[in-house]
Amino acid sequence: MNQPPLTVRHPLALVAPRIAPALATTALLVLGRVWNANGAEHSLGNAVLMTVLATAAAAAGVCSVLGRAGDGVLAGFAFATSGGLALAGVAGYADGLSLPLLLWAVATAVAYALAVRHWRAERRASAAFERRMTEKREDHGHAERIEAMRSRTRIEVAREGGAYALALAEAMTARATLPGYDPVVLGRAGLPRLPGGPGDRTGDEG
Repeated sequence: MNQPPLTVRHPLALVAPRIAPALATTALLVLGRVWNANGAEHSLGNAVLMTVLATAAAAAGVCSVLGRAGDGVLAGFAFATSGGLALAGVAGYADGLSLPLLLWAVATAVAYALAVRHWRAERRASAAFERRMTEKREDHGHAERIEAMRSRTRIEVAREGGAYALALAEAMTARATLPGYDPVVLGRAGLPRLPGGPGDRTGDEG
């Protein structure tokens, strides 16, 4: 019966989603320290800018959650942006690595906590989809098997009917060649007449 196609995913495609949260927070930390080395340290204007941006992104996430038509994806993106801006701001403004590293660890842990929930939901959806596909394949396979059995039965019946017709024709031919064969006498004796025989007048009626 029909078999599902075999697909082999590249190892990078399997590993990339697992390391993406750590890569994102690490990239923010590195960019923040680069910004720190280029004059952002103790810069009040830069600190105010990052604070305003992070607060605005968090407010956008809150509005998306509280709205009637709130979009979970949009809210998650807004909160992730707010956290990323806060991490970048602290990494750029602080003069040491202790606080940026602490925030990096917290941000990475939160990112993985959110990602695990998404991965679980994705696995459940994938398992449910595979279960539905398996049930459909089983139903289709059962229907195909039934139709195959019916087809074989019809072929056998037709074959047996053809063999019977051939045997009947051979019997008619053999009986007609017997010496003293007279279909009229057989009919008077009460024996049935074969259709198409010399004594059969059914074709002349009407």
